[in-house]
Amino acid sequence: MLTVDAALDRLTHALSAAKAGGATAADAVYIGDASTQVGVRLGVLEDIQRSEGEEVGLRVFVGQRVASVSTSDLSPAGLGLVVERALAMAREASEDQFAGLAPEERLLRAAAPDLDLDDGGDPSSESLKSAALAAEDAARAVEGVTNSEGGGASAGRAVTALATSGGFAQGYRGTSYGVSASVLAGAGEAMQRDYAYHSVRHLADLEDAETTGRRAGERAVRRLNPRKLATQSLTVVFDPRVGSSLLGHLIGAIGGGSITRRTSFLLDALGTQIFAPGIQVTDNPHRIRGLRSRPFDGEGLATTPTPIIRDGVLSQWLLDASSARQLGLAPTGHAVRGTSGAPGAGPANLHLSGGSGTAADLMRGIGRGLYVTELIGMGVNGLTGDYSRGCSGFVIEDGELGEAVAEVTIAGNLKDMFANLAAADDLVFRHATNVPTLRIEGMTLAGA
Repeated sequence: MLTVDAALDRLTHALSAAKAGGATAADAVYIGDASTQVGVRLGVLEDIQRSEGEEVGLRVFVGQRVASVSTSDLSPAGLGLVVERALAMAREASEDQFAGLAPEERLLRAAAPDLDLDDGGDPSSESLKSAALAAEDAARAVEGVTNSEGGGASAGRAVTALATSGGFAQGYRGTSYGVSASVLAGAGEAMQRDYAYHSVRHLADLEDAETTGRRAGERAVRRLNPRKLATQSLTVVFDPRVGSSLLGHLIGAIGGGSITRRTSFLLDALGTQIFAPGIQVTDNPHRIRGLRSRPFDGEGLATTPTPIIRDGVLSQWLLDASSARQLGLAPTGHAVRGTSGAPGAGPANLHLSGGSGTAADLMRGIGRGLYVTELIGMGVNGLTGDYSRGCSGFVIEDGELGEAVAEVTIAGNLKDMFANLAAADDLVFRHATNVPTLRIEGMTLAGA
């Protein structure tokens, strides 16, 4: 895997060759990564996986014609062939009136902010094995746990670099660490499974493996002897680990591609109230040690914390350069890309805030409801906002959690769900997308 400086050197040489070959503009991205993953099961080492890879993606423009090519051959000869191939493809492509690099005046010209994404660590396979064993042992030690799907630990390192013919050339590196456990409780057809995991940028921030494992075991045991519920309308409360999926549906509806294709249920919602007053949704690419923090976007634009929902009002589309041109707007610094194809638009570190009161306060007053801890399937229509997903969790009776529930489906429409959403004050920044406990009135439960 190359250093940032070495990667930028390869990219700038490729861009120079593209310009010399007739490209009117070009950009190139390098992504290199290496990771080690250790898995154990029932106290025995199951596998150790070590993977390393690096790739360059080149995008060239010949007027309004564009082509993208990627390669893992980073030698001068290999990159030279990629340049030739990309130029030949671009000359045969159809014209795209919206094709082009991001505006040069919007590029990040200053030094990239230090987001503390790399702790310089490189833990041994043996230390990862010890963490995986500790997680699984702690999960299996919980009374009622009868089997295991395994424990795991991982460590990784990645380098990202981007250069454009408009004069941008920067990169950054980051580390990542994780620990997990997945176990089963009960016996026979009554067995229930659950899991827990934790991922961080710095090893020092990773919770101890025993805590992760114990959480997995306790979750599995708590799900034993689930009941079914009859079809009814009720209040649904989403645990934070599944409530974050609601923000995923929001982002899918406000990305530039969905808006330009007119395939979003929020197509006409910009500037309107779609959540209750007080609700805020923010994208923060500058969170220190954030899992998706980035100093610049996939087209070289400076990133900045962005309020997407401000006091319940949708205030922002997420736009790359192409979708911005189609809408007659400015790109928002949310371009994301790999080494193949054109950039799209997406968030960095996303969170919902604005709740008041504890999770217990949020459930107080619910005579009968459902507390959801797991969602199954992807029954969401991005065009209409219709929502239907299988789930499991716990009955809420008189404001308290009761028996486990399984094999039910909850349904509604995302417009109504967003409008009727209330949040607790228990937001914790643990993942790339974070929400507190969420409550939604008036959903339909399809049961037995």
